[in-house]
Amino acid sequence: MSGIRATLAALRAGRVPDHADLRRFADGLADGQVSDAQAGAFAMGVCHTPLGRDARAVLTRAMRDGGATLEWRLDGPVADKHSTGGVGDCVSLILAPALAACGVFVPMISGRGLGHTGGTLDKLAAIPGLRTAFGVDAMQRIVAEVGCAIVGATEGIAPADRRLYAVRDVTGTVDSIDLIVASILSKKLAERPEALVLDVKTGPGAFLADPAEARALARALVETAQADGVMTSAILSDMSQPLIPSVGNALEVIAAMEALSDPTRRATARLVAVTEALGGECLALCGLASDSDDGAGRVRDALTSGNAMEVFGRMVAAQGGPADFPDRWRDRLPAAPAVAELRADRPGTVAALDARALGEVVVKLGGGRMREDDAIDPAVGLSHIAPVGATLTEGQPIARVHAADGEEAQEAAEAVAAAITFAAGPVTPPTLVQEVIR
Repeated sequence: MSGIRATLAALRAGRVPDHADLRRFADGLADGQVSDAQAGAFAMGVCHTPLGRDARAVLTRAMRDGGATLEWRLDGPVADKHSTGGVGDCVSLILAPALAACGVFVPMISGRGLGHTGGTLDKLAAIPGLRTAFGVDAMQRIVAEVGCAIVGATEGIAPADRRLYAVRDVTGTVDSIDLIVASILSKKLAERPEALVLDVKTGPGAFLADPAEARALARALVETAQADGVMTSAILSDMSQPLIPSVGNALEVIAAMEALSDPTRRATARLVAVTEALGGECLALCGLASDSDDGAGRVRDALTSGNAMEVFGRMVAAQGGPADFPDRWRDRLPAAPAVAELRADRPGTVAALDARALGEVVVKLGGGRMREDDAIDPAVGLSHIAPVGATLTEGQPIARVHAADGEEAQEAAEAVAAAITFAAGPVTPPTLVQEVIR
């Protein structure tokens, strides 16, 4: 029996397939021997019969090895970061240049947004002229010259994942931990990093809202990457509210630039805290810091000194964006024609923000996509969102809506108001970094 049929037969019988059969199935995904029907049956079978640690690692490596992998000859460690997706989460935009400023080479292969969570490539696309589609050779050149690059996956990297990812949505198998791990890590491990840090979100705005499920995913990711010899750790971080007071592509780039310009700003304090936590872990894994606290301090220094901003500017220019972006970013980013301000109709404290609902508001404004081929308006979104714990007086601003026209702005403002819960007394914001998994 072929590896393809043997794999499906094992899953149908409630057994974990043999490792050799899993490898042959992954090869069939990559070269087209596996049909879409068989891929869908495999995804459904894995949901009913989880693979477990060893078989998951085998599948992940096989999916990686079915495509191109990168080779590096650099005078420093290679590392990357992955987030499971959040709202108002632009960590990658400041973490990659901060790590590069600390001596790490960062080939960050990122994705576009789908649904209520934003995508790093969509945020970068708000910068005029900037490209994220590069071949392997060009991407490696940029990383060697600048220290980092943030790009999309090339056609040759993890083709098996593209096949499997395409069927997971239509077969209702998106939330399988085995398939999530294989999808994420088949691409990340193709970069051949020495170290990898993971930001696994939990809370109402996250892909996995339940903390126990998020923790299980984080552990599975760390175990699988470490089984491949990649030094890996994960943080479990809160996504009960947007990470920054803005949601929307150009607006999140503005927040990232503000954090790079002045990392002490109160509005971007949570963004900087997550960046320092991830960066500290990464530098410790790479041997460039004695421990994660020392590494976090080095990331903080890279931000405060302006070195991270300088690297970000060179990366933007190398990827086709304006050479003067660090000096003129306010002029270079698009602005929406209609802005509406939402104000408190009574005094109170922000008790909760429905991060998922806020992300969906931005999608409806045109700032996100529900289908892969949806066009995006980079200028629309939300800004100046009052965070959980903020005490407001009557008439004080809660948020600003940036829209294509006044009618859309007003409609979105009503949806934003419905996503905010107030309390009469003080409210303690949720813990941001909840756990570190190594």
